[in-house]
Amino acid sequence: MNDILKLARIQIGVIILFIFNKLLLRPYVLENEFPMFFKIFVLSFPNFCEAIIGTLSITYIGLYINSKSFIMSKLNEQHIYLFATIAAGIYVILQEIKIHNLGGKNTYDPYDVLFSLMGLIITCFFLFYMKPKVDEFTSNR
Repeated sequence: MNDILKLARIQIGVIILFIFNKLLLRPYVLENEFPMFFKIFVLSFPNFCEAIIGTLSITYIGLYINSKSFIMSKLNEQHIYLFATIAAGIYVILQEIKIHNLGGKNTYDPYDVLFSLMGLIITCFFLFYMKPKVDEFTSNR
């Protein structure tokens, strides 16, 4: 369960950074004379956060389903990490290129796509490094 709690703490930390960016940093940077890099960062950072939160959320769901044996054979955890990253990637990228609008009003911006891809890749590497286990859900039961 400790692995899942670590992932949840990371997710909460990312949400706090998202709120800080949205409410404080973004308005300050956009209202003042900052270099374009900073403006791009504060405008695209939410996409980075969305990719991380989405991937971690799908990972939780995949690990839970796998631990409950809803399917006939257990999946390897690495397959769950990869599936979570691909599923989050499909959602995020299709949203960015305006195939769907489930995340709100979006305008296409290549920097948003770049930040989304960076969030997906970093989260995928982190999951493969940390290796949260399916057994963590079923221990102590």
